[in-house]
Amino acid sequence: MNELPAIADLPVPRPSACPGLLRIVAALDGGVCRVKLPCGVLSSAQARAIASAAQACASGVLELTNRSNLQVRGVRSDQADRLIAALLDAGLGPRTLGADDVRNLLVSPAAGLDPAAHLDVRPLAEQILDLLQDTPAFHGLSPKFALQLDGGEALNMLEHPHDLWLSAVPGDDAALAFGLAGRPLDAPLARVPREHAVALVEAVLQLFLDIASDEQVRMRQLLGSLAAEDFLVQLQARLPFALLPAQRVAREPVLTRLPLGLLPQRQTGLQMLLAASDLGRIDASQLTALADIAERDGDGSLRLTPWQGVLLPNIASDRAAAVRAAVAALRLRVDAEEPLTQLVACTGSAACIKGHADTKADALRLAELLRAGGARPQVHLSGCARSCSSAHTAPFTLLAQPGGRYQLYQRAPGVSGFGRLLAPSLSIDDAGAWFAAQSEPGKTA
Repeated sequence: MNELPAIADLPVPRPSACPGLLRIVAALDGGVCRVKLPCGVLSSAQARAIASAAQACASGVLELTNRSNLQVRGVRSDQADRLIAALLDAGLGPRTLGADDVRNLLVSPAAGLDPAAHLDVRPLAEQILDLLQDTPAFHGLSPKFALQLDGGEALNMLEHPHDLWLSAVPGDDAALAFGLAGRPLDAPLARVPREHAVALVEAVLQLFLDIASDEQVRMRQLLGSLAAEDFLVQLQARLPFALLPAQRVAREPVLTRLPLGLLPQRQTGLQMLLAASDLGRIDASQLTALADIAERDGDGSLRLTPWQGVLLPNIASDRAAAVRAAVAALRLRVDAEEPLTQLVACTGSAACIKGHADTKADALRLAELLRAGGARPQVHLSGCARSCSSAHTAPFTLLAQPGGRYQLYQRAPGVSGFGRLLAPSLSIDDAGAWFAAQSEPGKTA
């Protein structure tokens, strides 16, 4: 262990509604501290350190985020400095403390393991993270500004609206496709020679900072007043190498059901286990037990997922069934038929002043109704229109209204926002009955 850092010597984090490691944001249930994990990876020692700090300084409740990070909830105000010091001592801070906000790079939790991948993106991801942390100008980017690096893994979240994404192109080992502000894989802006990928990221971010107004803190906001093709022209003028023509990235359909449980790895004789938390939360004892399993039967690491779950890598095939049983015994979900694995819920009115309903409690009730009714829809319960807990539009959204009832929406082609309004005012029991009715023969939910 390193000597605990002196809190008085730490930089003062800039104001933001987004939690960080150094910026603990108040909520109704206490402070929230967000720990950003490089490529979502957490060592068993770090997992134990977080669990211990969460029990000593907070409520012991941990949230898994949709960008493969982790949040400590219920931080007591008189314990905030102690919590920060413990997390820094565990090596969970950035290389440069001023760079905490900018460590927003998402990769597949199965990077380097997925048999479908075209490229192991981890070495490139490390270079990009170094660039973000070592370039002081980039520390001024919004805490929400985010990048994605896709190696072609089957197990990947491709619906996040990242400000810049790079993707492996099947059959092209020399280049990566890239796009901006959620531009889909089948419509990339151009390709970059792989050896120049880091230089491209640097140029894109610098150009954004140079031309975006103070109000344009995300790429989509800039491209609302500047065509992406015009951005590309300005970008090429700054690069000492030629960008390549765009080439569509042919991929299998986006995951519609998360394949929980044991999955094959590309490494012979090894498997990985994908597990879901209940509504994005685990407690300190569960995290400690996962660390024990990772050390005993894996490689001593955990990988958090953008589906608010955990992936345990490098499990010997002859131990896989026992590991699956051990994780299930921790009340983590390893079967996609469990209704809770298809539900996403924000903190709701129990923890957020903007929430109109206790979405966590309502989601638990909805799961009971779905078990009884046989329906297994994918539903996002959002306490308000900000939709904090889901970065993409779910097939169904229950949007809380003042008073605790919900509007029901269904995602629909060509319809913005949450989609098409199906019902203007439902109780959670009404919603359960609606989904049960849709699962009857001849109907689909």
